[in-house]
Amino acid sequence: MNKEWKVLAKAPLEFKSKFPEIPPVVLQLLYNRKLTEKEEVDEFLNPDYDKHTHDPYLFKDMKKAVKRIWKAIQNKEKVVVHGDYDADGVCGSVILYDTLKTLGAAVDIYLPHREKEGYGMNKQTVEELADQGTNLIITTDCGISNQEEVDLANSHSIDVIITDHHAPPENIPKAYAILNPHQKEETYPYQFLVGAGIAFKLASALIKEAARHSRQSLPQGFEKWLLDLVAISTVTDIAPLKGENRALVKYGMVVLKKTRRPGLKALLSIINPRRGRIDTFTIGYQIGPRINAAGRIDHANLAFELLTAESEPAAKALASRLHLNNQERQKATNSLMQKVKAQLQDFTEEQKLIFAVGQEWPAGIIGLVAGKIADEFYRPVLILTEQNGRVTGSGRSVAEFNIVKALEKTQIYFDRWGGHAQACGFTLKKVELVEKFRFDFEKIVEQELAEKKLTPFIEIEAEVKLGEVDWEFYDYLEKFNPFGEANPKPLFVAYQAQVLDWQKVGENGQHLKLLLEQNGNAKKAIGFNFGAWADCLSIGDLVNIVFEVGVNEWNGNRELEIKIIDIKKSDK
Repeated sequence: MNKEWKVLAKAPLEFKSKFPEIPPVVLQLLYNRKLTEKEEVDEFLNPDYDKHTHDPYLFKDMKKAVKRIWKAIQNKEKVVVHGDYDADGVCGSVILYDTLKTLGAAVDIYLPHREKEGYGMNKQTVEELADQGTNLIITTDCGISNQEEVDLANSHSIDVIITDHHAPPENIPKAYAILNPHQKEETYPYQFLVGAGIAFKLASALIKEAARHSRQSLPQGFEKWLLDLVAISTVTDIAPLKGENRALVKYGMVVLKKTRRPGLKALLSIINPRRGRIDTFTIGYQIGPRINAAGRIDHANLAFELLTAESEPAAKALASRLHLNNQERQKATNSLMQKVKAQLQDFTEEQKLIFAVGQEWPAGIIGLVAGKIADEFYRPVLILTEQNGRVTGSGRSVAEFNIVKALEKTQIYFDRWGGHAQACGFTLKKVELVEKFRFDFEKIVEQELAEKKLTPFIEIEAEVKLGEVDWEFYDYLEKFNPFGEANPKPLFVAYQAQVLDWQKVGENGQHLKLLLEQNGNAKKAIGFNFGAWADCLSIGDLVNIVFEVGVNEWNGNRELEIKIIDIKKSDK
């Protein structure tokens, strides 16, 4: 679909006058991120771990949680960390497991099987943990919607401490303690920590408690060495990289580049044998998908074992398995995409919802496919799969529609459900409810989107002349690293650039290389997968381009790169 270009409003002169020392393009980027006060700007451009992260004891239940865990450590009670099967849940589980084990706890781990058990705690697991003599369950990235399961644990005299970042339901579980920045009357000042971020806060509080007990010693810098996992989780779970998350990820990236974890070293060696630049792209598109692939194709335990591996040979073997899982995941995703698209042959622009159902579609893949379909058609998408008499579903949405609020209105159909504004998951109570659920959900979508035209768009930060793109310009952009949610890599627009030369490049000519001139300045540009445009261009044509600025490195050389994101013939 053709995308609408939306150039953000220019920063007002009043704002610019507050920061005369900052270049205009940097000011525009700050204004676009709603950073208008000096303190906010300083925190964003110069995040400091000690100044810009919060005391973990600001969580209203933190003291209670730490006291209970410390009692378990001292009395050698059996503690189980119950995580989730995605990268956030696995990394959070590793953070708590490593910390508790180092502090001397009798700790074990439990990660559910995505297809056999589904998201969160379930009653059978609680019964099994009770039979094993468990005294304390600590959740990470799950638990806030598990009222019945927590009640069952309480009936077996098992205390439950919930650490979760998902939106709490109206009736929250009767847990021993809850660390969730979204719950009512929560006193923690930052709401956007991911599951592993909250697990890290609990670990940090435990480390502070250990310092009060002189007989407990931890390796030097133990807390900060956990930040590689916090960075992976925060980026992979698409949390906003502003405020505390920005500081955690910035320092987490430093730790990741020199990680002590044999598993991460092995994984990075497979991803990039030359160990080039490691950035949020590396996490979001290379590390994260491989960790997630364990839960999608095999079992999340594989990812947990990789991240806790202590020997290099074991780490290499596990990293290879994860890499193969990811390749299998890619093939399964492509296959399922074709099956879903086969159900969309009659799709029209008037439809507001895409709804697809299949038999024995892999539950670990449907969310990925829903995301790809949502991107391509720019519609809310629900994909359901029926397996062994059970229907599970996954949804992805667009900016105009909060999908999890729509699920809340149809929750009578679910055994379990949850998610965020643009991503959700659920399990239906009965197979026979599919059509009723579809009818009700479609009605909600039609009502909320009736007056809205769903058109995909590209959000552009500012107009920039090609002559402005130099190394000084690039250095200013680097101050905005790490990029991610709420702080995207900036996109710029250049109007009426004249085509001096063009050529198709790539093995099959699928890419487009351009030499463009604007106001007497000539610049090279590359458009990946824009090769077909070569047939539409002639020397002397005027084009408008949306682009990002990067660096192309090869054989020790570094060259600024204008990467085309979209292109249109100029009508000016």
